[in-house]
Order: sequence, then C-alpha cells, then structure tokens
Amino acid sequence: MITIKSERELELMRDAGGLVARVLDMLEQEIAPGMTTLRLDQLAEQYIRDHQAIPSFLRYVPKGEPGVTPYPATLCVSINEEVVHGVPSAKRFIREGEIVSVDCGVYKSGYHGDAARTYVIGDIEPQVQQLVEVTRECLNLGIAQAVAGNRLHDISAAIENHARSFGYSVIENMVGHGIGSELHEDPAVPNYGKAHTGVRLRAGMTLAIEPMIALGRSRRAISKRGEWVAVTEDGKPSAHFEHTIAIRDEAAEILTR
Repeated sequence: MITIKSERELELMRDAGGLVARVLDMLEQEIAPGMTTLRLDQLAEQYIRDHQAIPSFLRYVPKGEPGVTPYPATLCVSINEEVVHGVPSAKRFIREGEIVSVDCGVYKSGYHGDAARTYVIGDIEPQVQQLVEVTRECLNLGIAQAVAGNRLHDISAAIENHARSFGYSVIENMVGHGIGSELHEDPAVPNYGKAHTGVRLRAGMTLAIEPMIALGRSRRAISKRGEWVAVTEDGKPSAHFEHTIAIRDEAAEILTR
C-alpha cells in the first residue's frame, strides 16, 4: 500500500533526511586512502546517535526473507565493483584510485531518511569518473520526473535512457522504494522502464530514488550465499546515488539535503 504523508509527517522526514545529508557531508570530509570502511561506519554511527537518532540499517532484516542475517552495520560501504550492501570491515582499506559508494539511513522521530553518494578517492580513470558523474545526473533526471500527475516509470525511463545513452548498464534487480515510517515501503522504484506507465504520482508520496549504474554489461548484482554485498556480474565498477524525495505539484522536494 502506498501512503500519502501529511505536512507534519513530511516535516519529520525532512528532519531525518537532513541528518542523513549531514552524515554524508561529514564522511566526505573524512574519507581518505588508508582508512578502513569500519572507521567510516563508526564515525557515522556516533554522529547519528549524537543527534538523537538511530541508524536505519543496523540490525535490519528484509521482510519476506526469513533466515537472512540482520545487517550488522550503520552504513553500506561498497567499493568499485560492489554495487550495494558492502559491509564495513576493519580488514577493508580504502585505496587511492577507487570509487566508494556509501549508503546511509537514519530513523528519527518515527520516520526514515535514506541517501547514498559515490565518493572518488584521488585520481581515477576518466571512464570511471564519467560513470560517477553520469550516475549523479541519472538521479537528478529521475527526480525531475517525480511530479504529481506523472507516472512512476517516468522516473525509471529518465534514469535508464540517460545511462544507456553512454553505453552503461542499469542494475535491474536493485531498485529504489517508498519510504516513511518504514524504511522500505511501496512502491518499488526501478531504474528502468517505459515512460507513461506505472502508478500515478500524487502529492505527499515519498520515494527513495537510487540509480545504480555499471560500466560494463552487468544487468544484475549478484551476492554469494549468506553474504550481504552484491557485485557486478563482470567485475566492472558501479556507482550509486540516492535521495529521499517528496512528490509535489510543481517539483519534487528533496528531503535529504
């Protein structure tokens, strides 16, 4: 069921989303070669708790997936070919020339905010730099379609068309989602689709739009049995950007600023 948020609920989501943005801003200043992904996670958790909030991802278990081990960290930190759900570790060091996608969720006053960014570590290959920039553009183009009266897959088509115009692959089995008092709500928000199809967008709907775009030919992210991290099928780099937004009449409101 898709829920329509009241102005009071949107105010609370704006508060949670703003905290997510500040966490990602802080991490952008801290991330550096030689740092472990666990250290990033520790910094994020401390910052969130210092602001009277709770990490959304910590101990999260997907609904409808019994037997899955609860997620053990505050952040998902995914490097290079890792698409999503990279688990922070004291043994994983960030290196010059890598791209690092950081996904962060915050639960505050009964509502969630969720956003992701891909950070560039030092000098990287031009083709990977372009991938990062295009993935960010995909997010912005998707958000531009998130207006009352449009259809859900107008968002999806805008993302897919821009990514494929550069020869990139869209990871099809990882999607965005509705968000609110639950971290994952209806509807699913795919990063590919046919324009003018899908549910009609209404003011007050809240979505987490998150293109995951790969340099190679992978159309799926795969994970080993019992592991959270999902990687591209061909081992090529993948980038990830995400915002939580509210559908409005004239233009989407980004709640994770």
